[in-house]
Amino acid sequence: MIYGGYSVSTIFLFIGGSTISDLMINEQIRDKEVRVISSNGEQLGIMSAKEAQKLADDEGLDLVKISPKANPPVCKIVDYGKYRYEQARKEKEAKKKQHVVEVKEIRMSPNIDANDMNTKVNAAKKFISKGDKVKVTLRFRGREMAHMQSSKHILDDFAEALADVAVVEKAPKIEGRSMSLVLTEKKS
Repeated sequence: MIYGGYSVSTIFLFIGGSTISDLMINEQIRDKEVRVISSNGEQLGIMSAKEAQKLADDEGLDLVKISPKANPPVCKIVDYGKYRYEQARKEKEAKKKQHVVEVKEIRMSPNIDANDMNTKVNAAKKFISKGDKVKVTLRFRGREMAHMQSSKHILDDFAEALADVAVVEKAPKIEGRSMSLVLTEKKS
């Protein structure tokens, strides 16, 4: 059955950068020689794929090519269903532990008041303390465009107010109708 240009019978499960469907098992392994690892983790050495398959059949397990790019490819004698489950669980655990750094944006106009600036600085401190990066954008409208360079001091003052917790990752830069800089957490 074709759905959106893809065959519905093809199911992908992502594991460690490759898909489960990329893993070759049993008779799919057509290499002349493979390095074989037994079910208990000991190296059995380099042998033909047919010999390795025979060993796996004797144990009642599957021969799985776990490292196809190695020379010779590495195959392991395991229960394929259990191996697939373990890999999916490891991937899920790795995903839990990673922290994605977000870029939060704070927008201001060139005629911002001191109190409003302090409010924006406090918001930026909160974002930086959570480990996020902060993009501070100064937006210009109409005649304000003629005085873009003279407003650069606002971004410099903002960065100076956060100097105790943050460092400038990208210096102030003009992008169309706005000028922005990126701040990131200061490493101690």
